[in-house]
Amino acid sequence: MYAVVKTGGKQYRVEKDQVLQVETLGDVGASVDLLPVMIVDGETVLATPSELKGAKVTAEIVGTGRGKKINGFTYKNKSNQRRRWGHRQNYNEIRITGIKKD
Repeated sequence: MYAVVKTGGKQYRVEKDQVLQVETLGDVGASVDLLPVMIVDGETVLATPSELKGAKVTAEIVGTGRGKKINGFTYKNKSNQRRRWGHRQNYNEIRITGIKKD
């Protein structure tokens, strides 16, 4: 059985005991519920909002981290305008603890 969940503006295909990196959701050790978009159990596919009304995907936050650094540079010709900037996105590592159908 697997599910497709939506978090942080992205969708992920998850299975039980899978560990994945998502945008920051909370503190380490906390339990979070993710919004399922679709659940597949063998031949059965639940995808409509009425079918997913009681469905729930639970996960536990097991760690935190930071992504790769992104370097940026803006430049305007002939006006001596230059700006360098960088960014590292924070993320949480979560472990999927359960997928429940209604």
